[in-house]
Amino acid sequence: MIENVKNIEKVLILGAGTLGLRVGLQSALSGFETTIYDVHAEALEKAIVVQQAILHQLIKHEKISEDQAEKAKANISFTTEAALAADDADLINESVTEDLELKKKVWAQFGDLCPEKTLFTSNTSYLLPSQLAEATGRPEQFCNFHFHDVFYANVVDIMPHKGTAQPLIDLLMELGPILQQTPILVKKENPGYVFNYMLMALIGAAGALKTMDVATIEDIDRSWMGNFKMEMGPFGVLDTVGLDTAWHITSNQPDKKSQAFAALLKTYIDAGKLGVKTGEGFYIYPHPKYKNPGFV
Repeated sequence: MIENVKNIEKVLILGAGTLGLRVGLQSALSGFETTIYDVHAEALEKAIVVQQAILHQLIKHEKISEDQAEKAKANISFTTEAALAADDADLINESVTEDLELKKKVWAQFGDLCPEKTLFTSNTSYLLPSQLAEATGRPEQFCNFHFHDVFYANVVDIMPHKGTAQPLIDLLMELGPILQQTPILVKKENPGYVFNYMLMALIGAAGALKTMDVATIEDIDRSWMGNFKMEMGPFGVLDTVGLDTAWHITSNQPDKKSQAFAALLKTYIDAGKLGVKTGEGFYIYPHPKYKNPGFV
């Protein structure tokens, strides 16, 4: 098992979705040889387009130079072949759909394919590391390493389980700043880490207000935005997170308010409205109503 961050050269990202493609891009910008794996070739094609757009924005706002962007692109490769992706990987960060059984299946697959040195981390939004660690076959080499937006909200949560090796925790604490993220150590397993734990309280309250027909989606967001001078409200945040991710979380909560909100989210999901990543959720993108002058 790798115990020194200086020995991390090859990073493998499992899943080319909203967060996976961003973590992969930041990994490449930070100088790591990065492979992004997905079972769907079209997901990889979409990831390339989104990464190009992100790089364009980073250059436009003078966060990086054009030379840095070109070097990052040279550091990234994409594949649908699991064995090729796993070959010689030093560290994996998994961003597969928020489904426990699917994640276990993926980790069992890559636990078999990866060399003994490989460190395993999951970017799961809400699942606990102890729920996934055994599936890898190497639980001591497993830890949650959870990113937020990566480029705008640059915080990474490090949440070990009781069996996580201390050198892995120390390594991830060092790796965070290298990836331009602020590392937060979650001292014990907690659903939702730190920020998401607070965020879900807000989202749950907003969902209850909507399902109880207390106010409209727009007015709930206006209330939050106007009082806290924020750029978006709870439903705008949900669109950014992804309504499918929010549904996986809320549908597993037993209380009636969560179940009612999960049912509402499911109507949007069934209509293909997952939020920003599909162009429509509670709002229509790329020009959501909450960004219009006079919304608040």
